[in-house]
Amino acid sequence: MFLLTVLCAPKFYHEFDWSRGTIGAAVSVNLALYGLTAPFAAALMDRFGIRRVVAVALTVIALGSGLTVWMTAAWQLMLCWGLLVGLGSGSMALAFAATVTNRWFTERRGLVSGILTAASASGQLIFLPLLSWIVDRYDWRPAAVTVALAALAVVPFVWLLLRDHPADVGQKPYGAKDFVPKPAPVPGAARRTLSVLFSAARTGPFWLLAGTFAICGASTNGLIQTHFVPAAHDHDMPITAAASLLAVIGVFDVVGTIASGWFTDRFDARRLLAVYYALRGVSLLFLPFLLAPAVHPPMIFFIVFYGLDWVATVPPTLALCREQYGEDSAIVFGWVLASHQVGAALVAFLGGVARDAFGSYDVMWYASGALCAAAALMALVIRRRPVAGQAVLPGRSSADG
Repeated sequence: MFLLTVLCAPKFYHEFDWSRGTIGAAVSVNLALYGLTAPFAAALMDRFGIRRVVAVALTVIALGSGLTVWMTAAWQLMLCWGLLVGLGSGSMALAFAATVTNRWFTERRGLVSGILTAASASGQLIFLPLLSWIVDRYDWRPAAVTVALAALAVVPFVWLLLRDHPADVGQKPYGAKDFVPKPAPVPGAARRTLSVLFSAARTGPFWLLAGTFAICGASTNGLIQTHFVPAAHDHDMPITAAASLLAVIGVFDVVGTIASGWFTDRFDARRLLAVYYALRGVSLLFLPFLLAPAVHPPMIFFIVFYGLDWVATVPPTLALCREQYGEDSAIVFGWVLASHQVGAALVAFLGGVARDAFGSYDVMWYASGALCAAAALMALVIRRRPVAGQAVLPGRSSADG
């Protein structure tokens, strides 16, 4: 949803006279809440069920998007597209994928998490050309209404078709030898979420996973997803062309993330993360030389390459959370995702400030490339837990293993 803000940014400049920094701040609020809501959403799914949480989240997204058509001040942008849409999208976020994977599968979890992640990340990118066409042809308000109606249209399907646990339909989790009864609701969602955070924060792997994922968010959602279209527009590339390139990233993201899930089931997740971050960093260093008024083959190569690596980091990060934190892994991953979105929010804001200060985004491309190199090194020093699936114990670190 925050991508619609990016597409509408030129309209906001002219209609409301808002700076790039102001719009970047609204995007930052959205991204930060997207991440900070996720761990609480995972606990709420354990308390109230996946179906109820997702249905409410979609309704909140529709409300936030629909209300924007009446906004006239920057604080209303922060409220609607920042607060409401951030809370709604964060409640479905990747914690949803983690919860579904943990409940419904005991085998092929890497592949399943890759498929769910690809669907989540690519959906918004694939719809970009349609939304950009609506913005160009009819202005930004019809595009906002389109998003609101699309979110509402999905709610009945979620309520009628989505189930919370395999036991609800009399099935075993995929790969399980025995039937698994549906667990009782877990009360105290907020208390449990914070308790898991405090326990995980006393272990070294948590901070390494959070740090690498913060850089992941900074170099994807915060940088490319937020600033690629304005940067391309700075080089006289039409907005529809730039949005279409992001859509191509979404297409190849499906391939890359599913492949990453398959690799995660077979190879060391730490080494996979190191490779993904290193390749991403190298590609970002070349981007300033590829931006031009027209789309040339080198730019196409970058888009395809970057798309394959877009969220390929999620399946191995999820696998490491499961390995380190067992039954609490979905909530721990929610906190790791929070770091992802805080990193994204910071770069979304700093990117707008850098553009206002320097007149280009070049410094952001180079800085993000360097951060990706650091993330590759951080991934390699995560120590493996000797007993897979063991839950975190207060005061115990995998390094003590």
